[in-house]
Amino acid sequence: MTIKTNAIKRFWAKGSVAALSALAVVAGLNVGFMSPAKAELRIDITRGELKPMPIAVTRFPGEGVAETEIGQNMTQVIAADLERSGLFSPIDEKAFIQSAASLAVNPNFAEWRAINAQALVNGRVVTEPNGLLRVEFRLWDVLAETQMSGVAYRTQPNNWRRIAHKIADEIYKRITGETGYFDTRVVYVSESGPADNRTKRLAIMDQDGANHRFLSDGRFLVLNPRFSPTAQEVVYMSYFNDKPRVYVLDIDTGELELLGDFPGMTFAPRFAPDGNSVVMSQALDGNSEIYGLDLRTREKRQLTRHPAVDTSPSYSPDGSRIAFNSDRSGAQQLYVMNADGGGVQRISFGGGRYATPVWSPRGDLIAFTKSEGGRYYIGVMRPDGSGERLLAEGYLVEGPTWAPNGRVLMYYRQHPSRDGTKDRYRLYSIDLTGYNEREIVTPADGSDPAWSPLIP
Repeated sequence: MTIKTNAIKRFWAKGSVAALSALAVVAGLNVGFMSPAKAELRIDITRGELKPMPIAVTRFPGEGVAETEIGQNMTQVIAADLERSGLFSPIDEKAFIQSAASLAVNPNFAEWRAINAQALVNGRVVTEPNGLLRVEFRLWDVLAETQMSGVAYRTQPNNWRRIAHKIADEIYKRITGETGYFDTRVVYVSESGPADNRTKRLAIMDQDGANHRFLSDGRFLVLNPRFSPTAQEVVYMSYFNDKPRVYVLDIDTGELELLGDFPGMTFAPRFAPDGNSVVMSQALDGNSEIYGLDLRTREKRQLTRHPAVDTSPSYSPDGSRIAFNSDRSGAQQLYVMNADGGGVQRISFGGGRYATPVWSPRGDLIAFTKSEGGRYYIGVMRPDGSGERLLAEGYLVEGPTWAPNGRVLMYYRQHPSRDGTKDRYRLYSIDLTGYNEREIVTPADGSDPAWSPLIP
């Protein structure tokens, strides 16, 4: 996606949503930011279990039937995003006292305090003469009676859902101080069919499960999809005539590029933060090592040289280090090394087996899977191995992937059937508190999710 920035005249009108100091054009999306008052309302998301903040998300009225319907749909998406984060508790609109018409002038804060709202969201939807949709919204601190944020967007009418996610991101950011994660997509493996003959297709959807579509037709087995840093491409492994191949797919154009045949590969590659190379594990002559592959020259470089099994490499966000798992200590544990393969250090020392480390986009944590005593866990630890915490537990939980803000994880969970023939695989998300696990509904079974960066 191409991003352009144009300067526009800034102005302010009390009681109305004004245009802002900069106009960003993102794939047909125009964004303007109004001057917000100093924010006083805050949620500290670094704490443990939190009581969700009551927030009133009012309907965005429109000038006509189409605009009114879009406004109603948008507010439902915004409220659902915020509720699913576990940090907000949207108030039922049946409790609202102030009408939408009077709210368009200014909030009656006493009436919103009366229903225990701490934050308030209002806006409107307008169709401009050029056919673009203009969506305006404001976020208010009800207790301080101040505006926290105000944004105006211009976009094609069919792009309303993405605008709703961007508004939810802005609310999340203003109240928590952290970047949001709602304007993102998830690619995963959709599974169907009997246990001994599964059809595995590449699929993509918005982070809330909407706009679902398939990226492969199911003729060939696909495994381990991973997003590029641009959120535009996906690298994955597919078996063609029982031969493992690695592809890069442009998810918007459908253009498919073959990186090569890699016999013996145990895990598909992950992109480096700069997008110019990938790191992967490959088993040659019965020994699994980690390799880097330059996407421009196709030059492959061996990074580990050890008789043990080295797999599941993942770059740190600055590209300087790589996390991986290895049984070189006698049991499967987690290690980090420099991007050139030097400076290998073990970081996990707990009981059980550790696997599939994935570095947080923030660089402060590494997610992993752990198995011990017949139980499976999703956990996190610091890059030096300290602060280990287990967030999710189940018969089989696998494949952790990070939201771009580094505060939420997605993974898949196996639900065994009584006879073992129809086990179900479902996607879930959980935040770093470990208290907010949510299922992500998919049309069929789902496994091995990969969360995109924020969409440009």
